[in-house]
Amino acid sequence: MTSIATASDHEAPEAAEAPRPRRAGPARAVRQSATVAWRQLVQIKRNPEQLVEVGIQPLMFVFLFAFVLAGQLAGSRQAYMLYVVPGLMVQSAVLVSARTAIGINTDVTTGIFDRLRSLPISRVAPLLGRMLADYVMLLWSVLILVVAGTALGFRVHTHWFMLAPVCLLLLLFMLAFSWAAVYLGLLASSPESVQALAFGLMLPLTFLSGAYVRVETMPGWLQAVVKVNPVSSLADAIRGMLVGGPVSGPVTQTLISCAVLTVVFAPLALMAYRRER
Repeated sequence: MTSIATASDHEAPEAAEAPRPRRAGPARAVRQSATVAWRQLVQIKRNPEQLVEVGIQPLMFVFLFAFVLAGQLAGSRQAYMLYVVPGLMVQSAVLVSARTAIGINTDVTTGIFDRLRSLPISRVAPLLGRMLADYVMLLWSVLILVVAGTALGFRVHTHWFMLAPVCLLLLLFMLAFSWAAVYLGLLASSPESVQALAFGLMLPLTFLSGAYVRVETMPGWLQAVVKVNPVSSLADAIRGMLVGGPVSGPVTQTLISCAVLTVVFAPLALMAYRRER
């Protein structure tokens, strides 16, 4: 009996021989994430208001605290600048993390993530690229703060080289905090809702801390909350490195907080990211 060849009989071997897509190794994933981050940063040329937005917030706050609140809180502008500029650096890290949450939600809801994931690149490159671009924006914000603060009376009492470990600690904190921001950005239904949630959570996080005022001036029951706030320990660590004071204790507490944030929110964010796939 003569067998009848069907179309599927001819197509099956070709399908079996089709090359499988290669999985990106760590080096390629890092390179592709950097490319996505560069794509985010290049867009600033078309929308320079992004750079102004990240730079205008620290300027607004440093002038507000210097000319409106400094006399009431510390007696003089110069004295308060020494205290509040490190706190404003931490505030910038928190606010840029909110920007990360809004940006990721915008990329998801407008389909940009789907477009990037359709390309033969690492699956995590769109996520890590967005985070890397926002780290650059944080460094820009810190530069604006240091320049404006110095013009208004802030001085580094240790050494200017200490700005390097300060930036490293800020980036480490933002890396840990960004996992919570990514999780929030992937859960929210729209950029408007994630903006409301982010600022509703992050403004109390910065004001209920030692970033702006000394913890000793707060009610006793509130001090217990403020002392475990990671924003307080990071502000104290930066203050110690730039102006003088305890460093090892606040740095250790900050590193522990970063580890806890990463352990809790990184798996949640990655699971939410896989669901989006």
